[in-house]
Amino acid sequence: MSFDHNSALQLLRVGTGNRHAVFREGQDDAIRQIVDGPVRLLLVQRTGWGKSFVYFIGTKLLRQQGHGPALLVSPLLSLMRNQLKAAEAMGVQAVTINSDNQDDWEDIESRIKRDEVDILLISPERFSNHRFQSTVMGTIATRASMLVVDEAHCISDWGHDFRPHYRMLTRIISGLPQNIRLLATTATANRRVMEDLEQQLGPDLIVSQGPLHRPSLALQTIRLPGQAERLAWLAEHLDAVNGSGIVYTLTVRDAVRVADWLQSQGLRVEAYTGQTGDRRPELEDALLRNELKALIATTALGMGFDKPDLAFVVHYQAPGSVVAYYQQVGRAGRGIDKAHGVLLSGTEETEISEFFIESAFPTRDEVAQVIAALKEEPDGLSVPKLMGYVNLSRGRVDKALLLLSLESPAPVVKDGRVWQLTATDLSEGFWERAERLTTLRREELAQMQEYVGLADGHMEYLIDALDGDTTGIDEGDLPLLPTTVREELVIAATEFLNRTTLPIEPRKQWVTGGLHKYNVKGKIAATERFEEGRALCYWGDAGWGRRVKQGKYQDERFSDELVKACACMFNNWTPEPMPEWVTCVPSLRRPGLVPDFARRLADALLLPFHIVLERTDERPEQKEMQNSVQQARNVDGAIRACNGMVQAGPVLLVDDMVDSRWTLTVCGWLLRTNGAGPVYPLVLADASRG
Repeated sequence: MSFDHNSALQLLRVGTGNRHAVFREGQDDAIRQIVDGPVRLLLVQRTGWGKSFVYFIGTKLLRQQGHGPALLVSPLLSLMRNQLKAAEAMGVQAVTINSDNQDDWEDIESRIKRDEVDILLISPERFSNHRFQSTVMGTIATRASMLVVDEAHCISDWGHDFRPHYRMLTRIISGLPQNIRLLATTATANRRVMEDLEQQLGPDLIVSQGPLHRPSLALQTIRLPGQAERLAWLAEHLDAVNGSGIVYTLTVRDAVRVADWLQSQGLRVEAYTGQTGDRRPELEDALLRNELKALIATTALGMGFDKPDLAFVVHYQAPGSVVAYYQQVGRAGRGIDKAHGVLLSGTEETEISEFFIESAFPTRDEVAQVIAALKEEPDGLSVPKLMGYVNLSRGRVDKALLLLSLESPAPVVKDGRVWQLTATDLSEGFWERAERLTTLRREELAQMQEYVGLADGHMEYLIDALDGDTTGIDEGDLPLLPTTVREELVIAATEFLNRTTLPIEPRKQWVTGGLHKYNVKGKIAATERFEEGRALCYWGDAGWGRRVKQGKYQDERFSDELVKACACMFNNWTPEPMPEWVTCVPSLRRPGLVPDFARRLADALLLPFHIVLERTDERPEQKEMQNSVQQARNVDGAIRACNGMVQAGPVLLVDDMVDSRWTLTVCGWLLRTNGAGPVYPLVLADASRG
């Protein structure tokens, strides 16, 4: 049977809920090629074009003709709720298998065996799951009519959003039967990425590429170096834009901070990050219904979210590449004539992007540590046990193991909960690829900074970066938003940044294996641990963070301003029972820095100051220890209580920085077991990587 245009059009109208809907240019032709296949088709179409309608309508028509189910691989399953509703309206039986619906797996697997599923949606990570491979792929592989690879640029390591697990797809694609249809879709692929995809997706690939110009978007860049200026700009100008939108930040911390600030200024906004959890659908729906002015989001709200009347996308910091920026700003103005795309550029963005670039691949030393540890234990190590062998953070260990395991052949494999070495050595090609991609990411960052400096021609620059056609590009007639901010709002934003305080939660368990020199292990008794404490700021951050850093490494003395700020924080905190005296964490490296600050703080609080703890020997700084096990061992036996010096009664324990909390945990334990009352940590800066 051949493609039936009328049937396809009827499905489109049912799926959109619009009985007058018509196909966008190229949509019906793409569906026809799928139905009349077999074909290998790469769709490169801008965000909002309707790529999901191509594969859902194509699947429905194929199923009506008696073909097997389709398999859709996408990194966006949690953001495909709108598309799944459209599929359901068209009568497409779409299901997903993921880590969040394990209770449904058996039922879904049974439905697949009974041929009751039209399209199965999975993330690329699912291919590394042994149960999925044996139970599902064994059933569906021989009957599947089509493999859909959504966000196909993730396959290419030249792409701005390369996902390591997508590398497994190239092996799967190479083993596909010749009669299976392959549809790959993306909105962002420059010439280099497309050439790579043509190689990896197999021979006879047909490429369908649409125009990249977004005439509805008015783009502009505004340099506002400090966070206070950008917070003030958002508070002053966001509400003046008709409609709702998205404000993107580079970090979870900034998303929460910007949301808190705008809420304090009366704007209806919410933070949306990878930590939002079960509230994601609720917040997405609130924005879709225009009940919120904006979601303040990380890239957790990215590909897959569809709101045609989105009136603006503002970036609080510049992202790492113009390709990523094009995709994110392209969420605005899909279904309306005019929308704003504003990039606010700040001083911290380059440092953040450099961190992401540097941490994308493990270093040779990190890989060497992991492999050496596994060599010591031929039966394998779980990640928690591996942490005791290496001076690496949990994130770095996880990343190293993941990337090594995705090599072909792989030098490490996972067996249950443990990782083991194989007989294969890691090839030099791994390091060549890492170096090549690190260089590429730095080039992309430089290109992004060039975009920030443009006075005009923003859309033309983005399209040229994507190797698109720049002829006939105009900037539109929507007036640009003001670039100035009111001084009183900047002052208010500065005060807001300086008011931020952070809780310090007590550890309730000693590190696995305990601390041998202190002879402690297991649970930490409530009477032997510190109470919830407070940190004034994040290390090096906007507000007080930079002044703490300056005081420690440049001035070698913390300013009176910081003493006053901590006294104010303490008075607003009012712990109960109130501390009756003050002490501090000792140091041999800078013996006078913290005691000087703690003494001045005690004077401001009208409390006596006593030095009652001392260092036993010099140890590496805690910041050099990269995981909790190593940080705990580094402080084991390094501090002791001075004989007979510990005072009775509640105590304020002062330090300049907190990271793992093991130093505070040991000091709190020493104070409590030597007769002190409740211990309340007060720290200048939180330096944790979280």
